[in-house]
Formats: sequence, C-alpha cells, structure tokens
Amino acid sequence: MSEQRYLVTARKYRPQRFCEVVAQEHVTDTLKNAIRMDRLAHAYLFSGPRGVGKTTVARILAKAINCTTPPEEREDAAEPCRRCEACQSFEAGRSLNIIEMDAASNNSVNDIRELQETVRIPPQGARKKVYIIDEVHMLSQAAFNAFLKTLEEPPPYALFIFATTEPHKVLPTILSRCQRFDFRRIGVAEIIAQLRTICEAEGLTADEGALMLIARKGDGALRDALSVFDQAVSL
Repeated sequence: MSEQRYLVTARKYRPQRFCEVVAQEHVTDTLKNAIRMDRLAHAYLFSGPRGVGKTTVARILAKAINCTTPPEEREDAAEPCRRCEACQSFEAGRSLNIIEMDAASNNSVNDIRELQETVRIPPQGARKKVYIIDEVHMLSQAAFNAFLKTLEEPPPYALFIFATTEPHKVLPTILSRCQRFDFRRIGVAEIIAQLRTICEAEGLTADEGALMLIARKGDGALRDALSVFDQAVSL
C-alpha cells in the first residue's frame, strides 16, 4: 500500500475558491463582480506582504475564468466549480492554459522572450491563456522593457497576473497598464479563527493561548503562522 505524501498545512489547506480566502474580501469581492459582469482587465497587479494570499487568489482567478461549467450550474457563478476538466487539470498541475512563472529565478530578457513566444499560441479548449508571474519586481530593467510591448498590445485571449511584495520596484509604465489590488496583513483574530478551523479538521486540541502566540508569530502572514503551527504540532 502506497504511503500518503505529507503536505505542510499551508498547502493542504490552501484556498481553492474565493470564499475560502482569509481576510481579503476587498479583493475577492471585486474580482468576483468582474467575472459576473464579464469586465476583466487584461493585466492585474497583486501587491502586499508575503504570505497573505496573492498567488493563491491569482490561481483561483485563473481557474474561475477558465472553468467550463456554465455559470448557472455552479453554486456561485463567479467561483470555479472544481469538477470540470479545466479546473481539475489545473489543480493537478497539467493545465496548458494557465502558466506560472517565478520572476526571481526567471528574470532575464531571454526568459521574457520565451514567454512571449507562448503568448502567440491561443488557449486550447479554454477561454483565456493566463500568465501568473510571481515576484515580478525581480525582473531586470531590460526584461521589463521587453515585456512592455506585450502588455501594450496583448492578444484578446491573454491575461496577466503579476504578484509582488515590492510594487515600488515595478516600472511605472508596467504599473499604469495593470489593475492594482493591495492585499493587507491578516489580523490576529482572523488567523486564530483559521487555526481553530484547521485544528477541528485535523482532530487536534489547542488552547487559546497557544493559538494566540502562533497567530502573533505570523506577523500578519497566514502562511508564516501555519509554518509555526506545523512546528508546534510536531513538538
């Protein structure tokens, strides 16, 4: 019998729908309205501290856009169904229509040119071809300049989502072409509530003092708090 692979808590309980995202309703509600009204921008910039949900929301947005279940057949027309082939292929890491790139390690002009080559190829059996570029501020000046042309005249099927902890390092010419959302630090009470939910799901007991300490250690970042939580559970 094969052993089940261990997943850290942050990955195991990573939100898969907008309604599961903690404390970023000002972002998720606006994005859901944009999906319902079919008023999607061609480029988004998600900025904020690390560990607050920027990449997670980018992935949910990409999934919701390409979900093939008709809106009227979903529990919420703006949420991904998680049942169709498009949703399941992305969650399994085999989608060809949602491309993720870490700009911290792919920040050269050649990296951007390779990405631009793929932009020319339309999505296969999906509404949009979505590019999620994490740590976008790490792109070199030359890479930013090379990318500018694509942002100025993107094909109608392309959608870009940039995530950054340092928006001031992104070129103003890039910023001006994006719809920006600022993610906030997550409050201690909200982190405690999420920790309590996870404890119940895992069959764990924890006193309020311990949860308070873990939440404060997170310093507004749920992912960091969950890392401390994993360490505490292992003691």
